[in-house]
Amino acid sequence: MNFSRRQSNDTSSMNVIETDRLILRKLTIDDDRFILDLLNQPSFIQFIGDRGVRTLEDARDYLSKRLIDSYERFGFGLYLTLLKESDIPIGICGLVKRETLKDVDVGFAFLPEYWSKGYAFESASAVLAYGRNTLGLKRIVGITTPDNHSSIRVLEKIGLKFEKMVKLSEDDIELKLFGLASTNKN
Repeated sequence: MNFSRRQSNDTSSMNVIETDRLILRKLTIDDDRFILDLLNQPSFIQFIGDRGVRTLEDARDYLSKRLIDSYERFGFGLYLTLLKESDIPIGICGLVKRETLKDVDVGFAFLPEYWSKGYAFESASAVLAYGRNTLGLKRIVGITTPDNHSSIRVLEKIGLKFEKMVKLSEDDIELKLFGLASTNKN
């Protein structure tokens, strides 16, 4: 799918983070086609989970209740990650506050055609800095399935260290939890 459309409404005011090659902005309901595609990638389902999003209506509901709601509830969330030069969405990256984890975690998912180009590292590094320096988060963690070697490499490259195995729910699979303590002395 090609998502290289510029939206008619100006979304630049929704930009949260900018890196050398990327713009991370708040998701909107208009990102429904992209979210539908991303959440149904075999790699997303394998490593992150099947969210049951099968239609554009499902995608709008997921955006509204799970992603956009996070901005209101916590002041942060997952952000649409776009290539700066072309405004093409390539993935999502941001901060997630889960009910079953004490700390906020950095999360990311990209379309497979944008893997191995440094985008996950670039965006996750920027999100980590934003969480610590702008939001003042004392501790940020990362979680991933034990077999997601690419995500493990990204988490380690941004400075997180493996701490322990965790379950997000009693009947869930065990996940690797990586942690990073803040150097801020507030």
